[in-house]
Amino acid sequence: MTWAEWVDRECDAIRLAGQWRACRELDAAGPEGVLTADRRRVVSFASNDYLGLTQHPAVIAAAHEAIDRWGAGSGAARLIVGSRPIHAELEAELAAWKGAARAVLFPTGFATNLGVLTTFGGAGTLVCSDELNHASIVDGCRLSRADVAVYRHRDVEHLEKLLADRAGRAVVVTDTVFSMDGDVAPIEELAEVCARHAALLVLDEAHAVLGPEPDLDGVDVLRVGTLSKTLGALGGFVAGPAPFIDLVVNRARSFIFTTASTPADAAAARAALAVVRSAEGDELRTRLRRHVEALAPGHPSPIIPIVLGDEEAALDASARLLEQGLLVPAIRPPTVAPGTSRLRVALSAAHTEEQVARLARALAPS
Repeated sequence: MTWAEWVDRECDAIRLAGQWRACRELDAAGPEGVLTADRRRVVSFASNDYLGLTQHPAVIAAAHEAIDRWGAGSGAARLIVGSRPIHAELEAELAAWKGAARAVLFPTGFATNLGVLTTFGGAGTLVCSDELNHASIVDGCRLSRADVAVYRHRDVEHLEKLLADRAGRAVVVTDTVFSMDGDVAPIEELAEVCARHAALLVLDEAHAVLGPEPDLDGVDVLRVGTLSKTLGALGGFVAGPAPFIDLVVNRARSFIFTTASTPADAAAARAALAVVRSAEGDELRTRLRRHVEALAPGHPSPIIPIVLGDEEAALDASARLLEQGLLVPAIRPPTVAPGTSRLRVALSAAHTEEQVARLARALAPS
């Protein structure tokens, strides 16, 4: 079989499974825009721009100023000549935000999880991972060459048993807010278990725009975050004790062997972080919380799943919403488990109350 024949076979298999995907262009600045394929105007409920900071004037201005000063790209890896003053300034402010001694930037959140887990994993280490963790954590576990044990979703007792049965160093890694269900990990309970078993706790806080803000005293912890969701830019970071971050800088291949994030992205994220930590940031989170309450009272995050089970049911529901000008993607295997296909609603402070009410009416049983 030639490579071309193999590729054709694999593509056909994806199509036959009903899982073929293609990029969909949305010409938009903010939640409302035009799908370029058919010029349909839609309101998107699919973005992770939770606070609407991609469009904040101060964030945009900071990116422009960085381009004027340093150009479009950094031109090299951080350890060569890719570091600019804005990178270190942003790292210091991210560390302060997370209550950590140090932080280091990566070009993406995916690269951050790869770097952290390959640095602290390895032979003789047990990595315990929640079964619904993000793909970047799954791939980081695989690349770490550690022994990997998957514990049942949010099941602290199962995790405790896995740690009690192990010998050697241990890492526990979890999303704080899970990207497909929008539910929250029991962070303080996980921290207590890690403290008892001298395990390193790695938290991926990518979607934690509304919290939680747990008490993490008494446990070794690394906090992974992204610049591309709450902060509306692009990149990732990890914050923690200074020696731990020094080790990441010297060991993480996804940091060492990649071009530094652009000055514009770093500057935009720094400006966005200033907004997040201000009274305006409090107002944006309050607005986002109000949107969540309007659609799913008591739900802990702006990710609201509507589980329909069958793939065709999810696709049909998404298509019906699109006919009403509402873009809500259908999420199906392999992204989620078979039998759990769903609509995934992602709310933003940039949505208007009328847009959220319109979605609520469209989702209401007829």
